[in-house]
Amino acid sequence: MTEHPTARTPGSGPSAEHPDAQHPEVDSDDNRRQVLYWRLLARLFDGEEQPTLESSSLAVVEDIGLPSALLDPQASVDSVVQRHPELAAEFDNLMVPGPDDDGERDRAAEVRRAALVSKVLLNVFASGSGTVTAGQLTRWQSDAGWLERALGCRPGELRGGRAGAKAAGRGAGPTVAGGPGTTPDLSRLIPAIGPELGAIEADLVKRMHLREVLADPKLAAQLTPSMSLIEQLLRDKSNLSGVALANAKSLIRRFVDEVAEVLRTQVEKATVGALDRSVPPKRVFRNLDLDRTIWKNLTNWSPEDERLYVDRLYYRQTARKTTPQRLIVVVDQSGSMLDSMVNCTILASIFAGLPKVDVHLIAYDTRAIDLTPWVHDPFETLLRTNLGGGNDGPVAMAMARPKITEPRNTVMVWISDFYEFGRSQPLFEGIEAVHRSGVKFIPVGSVTSSGRQEVNPWFRERFKALGTPVVSGHIRKLVHELKTFLA
Repeated sequence: MTEHPTARTPGSGPSAEHPDAQHPEVDSDDNRRQVLYWRLLARLFDGEEQPTLESSSLAVVEDIGLPSALLDPQASVDSVVQRHPELAAEFDNLMVPGPDDDGERDRAAEVRRAALVSKVLLNVFASGSGTVTAGQLTRWQSDAGWLERALGCRPGELRGGRAGAKAAGRGAGPTVAGGPGTTPDLSRLIPAIGPELGAIEADLVKRMHLREVLADPKLAAQLTPSMSLIEQLLRDKSNLSGVALANAKSLIRRFVDEVAEVLRTQVEKATVGALDRSVPPKRVFRNLDLDRTIWKNLTNWSPEDERLYVDRLYYRQTARKTTPQRLIVVVDQSGSMLDSMVNCTILASIFAGLPKVDVHLIAYDTRAIDLTPWVHDPFETLLRTNLGGGNDGPVAMAMARPKITEPRNTVMVWISDFYEFGRSQPLFEGIEAVHRSGVKFIPVGSVTSSGRQEVNPWFRERFKALGTPVVSGHIRKLVHELKTFLA
């Protein structure tokens, strides 16, 4: 066979074929990065190990000075960081986009980042199949926490629930959230990452023999409370007894306390009313207005004595206006609204602890239940809920309306996705009547830490026309709305 040389156009050659042809190390780094990502994809979509990709990836990881444990699917990120503490800082904000850099790309750093990213993604999204143990669930929760840290969030924040919970990175140093003064726009970065993580966690919980685990104190102690686990416990609480029921209650209590700590901080940070200048200031040292006192007594300055004689002290106003208010919280307790049910019961208990705020709590599906007697204890409230079933908003409205005695001093918060099917028009007519009576009506699509919400478009348009647009699902905004009204 005669070999014909390839014809080249003028100006062609190695330097014209590829801009990096004179820098073979560039192609080498690109190839290494591609090997790591091809292995990640193969592991995620094919349960069988690919020997060539595995051996090539091992060579890459060892060559760049990273531990081979990064390629072990059985090793948690926690265990890797415990053996190599210097890697903890590299996982933080690992996947947060940095500022645009006009300089040269650091391809060697990209290879290192690919190895770390692959470890986190593989541990979280390759959740396997079959029965799950308590230890495996705890390990997955920890790895999911590391993924949230890599995205610039606190462990638990994207899954909804305990923002800032200590579910990941125990002993690995402080959690950095959002980088130096910024938080990534996760809705733009990865739109569905939070719900997907929640769905994976819920699947793991369902695959675990929860009743057997709860019956064993040692196994139950390994569980880390999460929104998915609490949902399963609340659904199954009627089938638990003895030690299993006691362990379930302990987990729910721990979760409630952790969420309450976060929400209480948010309530305290919100504004709390204008100063009431009709109330005389309390004459104690901590309220002394030193600057004003000096200014008002300057006429008493004695040049001979070189002293300022004070004949009157001035104090700062600290009393705030507090008008008695009634807060009525109505929450849909169907299965899809679990996050809202948990957050709202805790939020209602916090507001119930404020002076001169009368809080009422109603939960509903096809029936309504008045949870007001237990509103100060969110743990007892949750134990009395019955997740699941359909929706019948008019039934809840019939229970809520008699509680309105002074419309101008009442706020009604209604948390639901507002998918009422054949009952939409009667519910909206009831809401419209309540609003026109003078009640401050606040419709909320959902109340979660991640801010994810879904609202029936039919209701959304009518609420907007009524002048009561749906509040964004992030719980901080609901806190602000309530504090503004109660101020």
